[in-house]
Amino acid sequence: MDKKILAFVDGSQYSASVCDYAAWAADRLGANVELIHVLGRREKATSELSGTIALGARSSLMADLANLDAQQAKLSSHRGRAILEDASARVRGDGHTAPSTQLRNGDIVEAVAERGADARLMVIGKRGEGHEAAQDHLGSNMERLIRATTSPVLVANGTFHPVNKVCLAYDGGTSAIKALKTLASSPIFKDIDVTLVTVGGDAHVLERLNDAQALLSDAGINAQHENLTGEPDVALADFVEARGFDMVVMGAYGHSRIRSLIIGSTTTAMIRSCKVPVLLMR
Repeated sequence: MDKKILAFVDGSQYSASVCDYAAWAADRLGANVELIHVLGRREKATSELSGTIALGARSSLMADLANLDAQQAKLSSHRGRAILEDASARVRGDGHTAPSTQLRNGDIVEAVAERGADARLMVIGKRGEGHEAAQDHLGSNMERLIRATTSPVLVANGTFHPVNKVCLAYDGGTSAIKALKTLASSPIFKDIDVTLVTVGGDAHVLERLNDAQALLSDAGINAQHENLTGEPDVALADFVEARGFDMVVMGAYGHSRIRSLIIGSTTTAMIRSCKVPVLLMR
């Protein structure tokens, strides 16, 4: 079975963008979309709540608590299906064929880990439901989620824009080379201009940038490279905004100064400050 584009949707404002980028990637890759909504574990189960009730009242309230728990689970399931129906309509509205849908219980990180082998690409929102207004919050699951899969993860921003210009943060490390080779070979980046960027690169890194640019050019991709100065997250974010890039591509692990950008505090700063989607590759 062909691998799918897996798009994780919730009730946040980012879900529309997740659907749009999933449909965009699926069209360019000739793949199908599967929409997934995860019903998170409720904070307290009925048995836990009952432990706070005085002994004399326990027997009279247990039935009410159990009924309330069942009603909440039912409402949560109905809401999840409604979210999936809206997301499916959004993908179909983008001109894509009807996606498959899946409603899951548990933890989104577990879902990512279990489905990673089935994914050609995973698309998630920059912030989850309940955190849209928290500009300094990317969600406690972001790092765990990226570590849970070897599939590429596209972190969608709030609004979809067609992708014509891509910035690749490149340090010559293993995952950066993988990202480079994906850019060179994947249909998703056909006819897209690419700029390779490093921060504070020495002569050896700049030589690797030249080699990387040549590889992309040989693949028929219009490519150039830049060497920036300053703090990596700030320098890259400012460069992306100033040059009007539509997407940032990064290896999920790196070395040299870009290492701190990946899977760490500076990674979240980078994703948070960028106003465009960020594609992370392991």
